[in-house]
Amino acid sequence: MFSALADRIRGLASLFWREVAKFGAVGGVAFVIDNGLTYYLMHGPMSDSEAKARFVGATVATVFSWVANRFWTFRHRRQANVLREFVMFVIINGIGIGISTGFTALAKYGMGIDDKNVLFLAGVAGILVATVVRFFAYRFLVFNQELDQEPEFSHDHELIEAHPHRESAHAERPASAPVDGGPKA
Repeated sequence: MFSALADRIRGLASLFWREVAKFGAVGGVAFVIDNGLTYYLMHGPMSDSEAKARFVGATVATVFSWVANRFWTFRHRRQANVLREFVMFVIINGIGIGISTGFTALAKYGMGIDDKNVLFLAGVAGILVATVVRFFAYRFLVFNQELDQEPEFSHDHELIEAHPHRESAHAERPASAPVDGGPKA
């Protein structure tokens, strides 16, 4: 039982590590775009509208993120219906933007914080929370076509899915049969 669970966990890690690494790289660039633009806007043209500045920065970063995730991170999982994929991406990112903007708005209006650097950091905390939500939503809702069509990914699902024939073979083995398959004593 424990070895089957360990096999599933290793399979799950194998399935996600490539996507997590690419998602992290895209996210890192989007993070720089979002925060660079937000910081510029907060200390310049939108100095009196910190939450709006965060919204603009996040929106520009979202457009970059969709293109990069569609054509690089999840390129093997793209949906045939591009419009549906884009709409789902926008909805998921709307939720993510709401989280990061909400953290900034909560700090400013809910807690009465006026320091721009603290408000900026509140938005960064919101981005971190939204990133976790986005990864799983992208993976399971937006870019959710099966990888089985690609030879290099064809074994991933086998690693994490239960193998009824293996489990039934272990269950049917008589108690006196040796585990290693060698001769009986």
